[in-house]
Amino acid sequence: MGMDDYTKHQQKIIKRYYQNLDQIALQRLSELVADLYLAEGKKRDKLWETAAGCMQKLKIPQQRIDHLLAQKDPKMLARLVSELMGQS
Repeated sequence: MGMDDYTKHQQKIIKRYYQNLDQIALQRLSELVADLYLAEGKKRDKLWETAAGCMQKLKIPQQRIDHLLAQKDPKMLARLVSELMGQS
């Protein structure tokens, strides 16, 4: 399905989405920090997997992602988000 199958309005929305993908992933990662503080058990594990996906989209080095996943400390993830927001 090519872009020709969409209206001009839809094409603009799609383009803006992909232009802002980094900001969307960073926003999602910051939301996950709060969720991780409150979650327990399997839900917490699933949230860490989601966080890993967001970090990969943000092109965080895999070694750092692995370290954060090994520690599973929301404070460390919050520091990363703070660091990334400072770069924006």
